[in-house]
Amino acid sequence: MARKRKGRSVRKNQNRCGESEELVQAPHSFVICKGDNSIVGELTKDFRKVMEPFTASQLKTRKKNTIKDFVSIAGPLHVSHISVFKSTDIGLYLKIARLPRGPTLTFKVCKYSLAKDVISSLKKQYVVEEAFKHSPLIVLNGFSGEGLQLKMMASMMQNMFPTLNLTNVDLNDVRRVVLMNYNPTSKLIDFRHYGIKIAPVNISKGVKKVVQGKIPNLSKCSDMSEFLTKSGMLSESEAEDDPNNHVVLGQKIISRGNLESGKSSIKLSELGPRLTLKLLKIEDGLMDGDVLYHEFIQKTEEEKEAIKKKREEAKKLKEKRKKIQETNIRKKEEEKQSRKHKNNKETKEGQSLKRPLEEDNDEDDDVEYYRQEVGEEPDKDLFQRKPKPAQDHKQKNKKFKRSKDQKS
Repeated sequence: MARKRKGRSVRKNQNRCGESEELVQAPHSFVICKGDNSIVGELTKDFRKVMEPFTASQLKTRKKNTIKDFVSIAGPLHVSHISVFKSTDIGLYLKIARLPRGPTLTFKVCKYSLAKDVISSLKKQYVVEEAFKHSPLIVLNGFSGEGLQLKMMASMMQNMFPTLNLTNVDLNDVRRVVLMNYNPTSKLIDFRHYGIKIAPVNISKGVKKVVQGKIPNLSKCSDMSEFLTKSGMLSESEAEDDPNNHVVLGQKIISRGNLESGKSSIKLSELGPRLTLKLLKIEDGLMDGDVLYHEFIQKTEEEKEAIKKKREEAKKLKEKRKKIQETNIRKKEEEKQSRKHKNNKETKEGQSLKRPLEEDNDEDDDVEYYRQEVGEEPDKDLFQRKPKPAQDHKQKNKKFKRSKDQKS
């Protein structure tokens, strides 16, 4: 007998049970969109690509889904952040919130470019799927100024990505970087996403091709030595990169030409998307609560107290209505159960009273019929009935009538 194969959900749960503690504690995220704009959907997919691998890249959403739906499943899936792209008639907005209780940062997306547009504009495209198996580095620039909003933004962005332990980091896993630059004059944030490429230096372009396993073009050379020693063919790292980008590798890199303790050059290739953000509001709760910061509206302490008092009253009224509703539901359930029990009891009593009366009437009819037809009193045991179905009783009456007709 063939063994029954386990379902896909069971296999996924078993794999999750075997995850390491470091993987479970890593910040996970949901990235969703609100609105019918197809471009917003593409931007959402690109942002999910940035947050990989600790994000739900194949998350399916519906129009009727609310934030509460995602919060309810965030705990078992270890999801710590949610990003919401919302398209309105005024513009495009991005909300980033910490689950399950906030805070929430609201940004206006002033400009954006999709990943496919960024990659298509490059002369040399660098997209490696292996780079998305590890989380990117996060680099913040200009967030060290004074102000609550800067500290909140820096803390939120840093906590969206796993922390980097310099003592045991593997350089082969560092393949991407996310750069966020804050301009204090315009108060705009430039979001960029790059792929990291490490190239050897101090070797000619020909040697570099041979080392990296590429097939050289020897059509213009008389022999191999001429190709390797040809002057003026410096590598791209020496011709284009700044010497400040040269580093000494402390580990072995899985890349041809890069040696441990050797000098290499770090090159960045943009992967997209590009975002230009502006902070509008910081709320204390999850998509709600006290406004800690607002770009355009400034309220006095008296107005803040009035808003806080009004919010507390609304919260108490909501709790009161909820208790009343629960009480009413409980009463309706009790009445329904009691009504059902009463109907069952009346049905049983009616059936128990009905049966003896029906049996007595049937016996009296049979005795009277015997007297009229035969002219004698029947025996006592002749019409004593045993508890039988109604169908057997009718069949017996038919047989009795048939026998009397034959005698007459």
